[in-house]
Amino acid sequence: MTDIAFALAVHVVAVVLWIGGVGVVATVLMPAIRRSRPPEERFAAFHALKSRFAHQARITTVLAGASGLYMTWRLNAWNWFDSADTWWMPAMALIWLIFTLMLFVIEPFFLDRWLARRAASSPAATFLWMQRLHHVVLGLSLLTIAGAVAGVQGVNLFRW
Repeated sequence: MTDIAFALAVHVVAVVLWIGGVGVVATVLMPAIRRSRPPEERFAAFHALKSRFAHQARITTVLAGASGLYMTWRLNAWNWFDSADTWWMPAMALIWLIFTLMLFVIEPFFLDRWLARRAASSPAATFLWMQRLHHVVLGLSLLTIAGAVAGVQGVNLFRW
């Protein structure tokens, strides 16, 4: 196995666990909490369950970022960030940056406390906002993954 093949395997497994986890949270966990808990209990239930996933998300985003950076460096693929045909390359970096900032900076230092305060005064609206946000980032992530898979095969999803 070459170093590129190893880095690609690490990258794909990390992305599957990371975005797959986001998919489970957005499409299974949050709807289940919404249906089974009264509004005033939803944020606490979500927060308790999400904290178990946060550790995995942090590890997998670090692995995805490190392996992606390594492959970009090793393949000297920096020019892929400049072409419309490889739009998915900066999209991957942007999705990674958003999640990394969220997991390591925004949530622990700001967002968790802000959401707890908001959920105390408006629990149903806060949970719905969180659910919609998870759906948006999941949709953008899946579009980026589809674009990357098609793109490395020479297909641009936006050029027919």
